[in-house]
Amino acid sequence: MYRSFYHLQTGPFGTSPDPRFLYMMPQTREALAGLEYGISERKGFTVLTGEVGTGKTTLLRCALAAMGKHSVSTAFVFNPLLDPLDFLEFVLTDFGLTPNSRTKSGMLLQLNRWLIERYRLKETCVVVVDEAQNLSWELLEEIRLLTNLESSSEKLLQIVLSGQPELEDKLRHPSVRQLRQRIFLWCRTQPLTEAQTGEYIVERLRIAGATNTIFSPEAMKATHRYSKGIPRTINLICEHSLILGYVEQIPIIPEPLIDHVAADLELDMQSFLLAPSRAGDRQAGDGGMQHSLHPADAGASRLMNSFNRESGRNGR
Repeated sequence: MYRSFYHLQTGPFGTSPDPRFLYMMPQTREALAGLEYGISERKGFTVLTGEVGTGKTTLLRCALAAMGKHSVSTAFVFNPLLDPLDFLEFVLTDFGLTPNSRTKSGMLLQLNRWLIERYRLKETCVVVVDEAQNLSWELLEEIRLLTNLESSSEKLLQIVLSGQPELEDKLRHPSVRQLRQRIFLWCRTQPLTEAQTGEYIVERLRIAGATNTIFSPEAMKATHRYSKGIPRTINLICEHSLILGYVEQIPIIPEPLIDHVAADLELDMQSFLLAPSRAGDRQAGDGGMQHSLHPADAGASRLMNSFNRESGRNGR
């Protein structure tokens, strides 16, 4: 919709994780290097934590892509609210296997045989569990036991637990101390600083084909102020700003337009940007998130209504 007006080849601020737009900052390089090392060296357990929207899934996909699609088999568990049998069935299926039986012993034997075959072919097998802070204690224990599948010298299965900061609190619980002792690497994503937010915006626009300035320096500072440096929220603000800028035919996004978008999305009211510091507060934090997603949808609707009215007047 706005791409031709701003001379862009693709949308720069999509909400889906896209490794093409990964911006390498020092903390990003550190987390990415840790993930790649933990997986490639068959270290067993790696944990990746970070606030909501700080790019954990993008980092994971980039790390796996860097290892080459022919040497890595991946099972990506995006719904952790499974019982152990469903979890094993999901992992087998995502690895491309059809479970021979619905018993735990049958699926574990099938998985072990397949992992040994992959190991002989010098392939790496990875299970990634997203939103791992929501794993039940029972499933955490089952996942720990999967690391018992090993050769005489190396782990046959690499496991990455990815989640919000509450995951770290959960893994400190005495009941999972055996699992915690097996974690080889802890990787973390961080919110961006004000300077990094500006660089992030400029880099995404460059990758999308921008050759001219689109966001003023003041607009980028305002974006950081409202987003708290969370990349997903930066994308949300910038995407809506480009839509509104196109509707109003504004070639360079100014600070007042960012203020308008932030007010429309009610970002100054969103307390969910910083996760609660204790796992016991998770229920309250989740409730805040569910409530705060609605204003963003409402803001998008109001922006689209504005666009439609403008289109109707101009015949676009």
